[in-house]
Amino acid sequence: MNPLRLLPLAALLALPAAVWAQIEPSNFSATGRGGVINTFAPGYQAIGVNPANLGREGESTVSFTIGELGLGVGSRSLSKTLFERIIFERTQSVGPAERAELVDGFSGDNAFNFNLDATSLGVSVALPYGLGGLAFSNRQRMSAHLAMNRNAADVIVNGKNAASIQPYYPTTGTAALPPPLLSEFLDGTAIQLAWTSEYNISYGMLVVDKPGVKLTAGAGYRYIQGIGIADIRAEDGKLDAYSALSPIFGINYGSLTSSPNFNYETGSGLNPVGRGHGYDLGLAAEVGKFMRFGVSVTDLGSMTWKGNVVTAADQELKATTATGIDSYDVLKEVVDQFDTNETNLFDYDAQQKRKADLPGKLRVGVGVRISSLFEAGIDFTAPLNKVSGNLTSPFMGLGVDYKPVRWLRLSSGVSGGAGYGANFPLGVTLVTPIWEAGVSSRDVLGYLSEKSPHYSLALGFLRFNIGRKE
Repeated sequence: MNPLRLLPLAALLALPAAVWAQIEPSNFSATGRGGVINTFAPGYQAIGVNPANLGREGESTVSFTIGELGLGVGSRSLSKTLFERIIFERTQSVGPAERAELVDGFSGDNAFNFNLDATSLGVSVALPYGLGGLAFSNRQRMSAHLAMNRNAADVIVNGKNAASIQPYYPTTGTAALPPPLLSEFLDGTAIQLAWTSEYNISYGMLVVDKPGVKLTAGAGYRYIQGIGIADIRAEDGKLDAYSALSPIFGINYGSLTSSPNFNYETGSGLNPVGRGHGYDLGLAAEVGKFMRFGVSVTDLGSMTWKGNVVTAADQELKATTATGIDSYDVLKEVVDQFDTNETNLFDYDAQQKRKADLPGKLRVGVGVRISSLFEAGIDFTAPLNKVSGNLTSPFMGLGVDYKPVRWLRLSSGVSGGAGYGANFPLGVTLVTPIWEAGVSSRDVLGYLSEKSPHYSLALGFLRFNIGRKE
């Protein structure tokens, strides 16, 4: 039984097009601004960002999109060379020198991050008689965060020959020290992954209309189906580890399936193993003709995981029989180290259910809209908790949209935080009165960076606006 097999499986499926945690869910316009979106987002784009924007006047009567996608992958500790080998050359063999480089590269707070957001459908409607705006969407979200201290990286790469475990389980001689608790040995290590399917509805309306000041308020609700989660963290002397994975991942739970505390979920396809409810609240203001302000809290609520739930308590470090890696397929080895059938670092217990908070965020934005040809804004986003799928640190960005001609919109800016270094985004959007299509990258320099590689891409080709904007 391997409750973490989702990590390499998702990586193998998505790595060539994998993603790093994005502030803007599958929105190519916002990606081109480096994630700056709070005061920009109109219509359905406001879902999960600031539902108050749905109450703004002058938006399209009907807007919709089909099949927008945001993806990227990055590391703050791996070199570009190692990063690309892990993604594109997993079968290439490694020697002692390469192993030492991998231990150094995977010893970091943001050793490997990815996220994938895909909006299958988003629709918004401006209601008549000044009743505001209503929006709906369906979205798939997958995210992962891998951080390891040097002990963990050493064991992953070198197995039983790792220098970090020799004092406790030497390959030759006798042990010099009693084994420590895993919370101590792995302190600073986190393996987090979440995959959910969301069904969203949001509403916003104008609540104050005074000369020079317009204030809108909005709220959003989402019904969430949980496809899988793995959340393992060792920090501040504590260990917290649990997972719940859909049958699509083919996990063998062994003897746990006969436990009365285990709700064994079988079948095929994307059978959900968890369900939850999320909420968004927002306010937005327009002051004068040019200034916009927005504040929102998103992803409030929780998930209850009831299928295939396993947990692990703090325990002593155990011996491993693993010999370490012999190729650059390091992500597989990450999971193998937690395999209870083989390396047995954890003893897992069955649990009937596990409740977990959603990755709540506070979002604040300030924008300047000179005309339909130029808009600039500053966003600040902070995580409200440390659950799987949330930002690893606060984010801040400056973004601009500029239309040199009526049919072309260029986006750029600078941003940082949320596990990133400094990002320099770029986006290109073709614009007509009805149709939009665009491609963007969160960080064009990330493709060239040797020390902090970051590959990202967002795209959409079926975005439509019906009804003239006032």
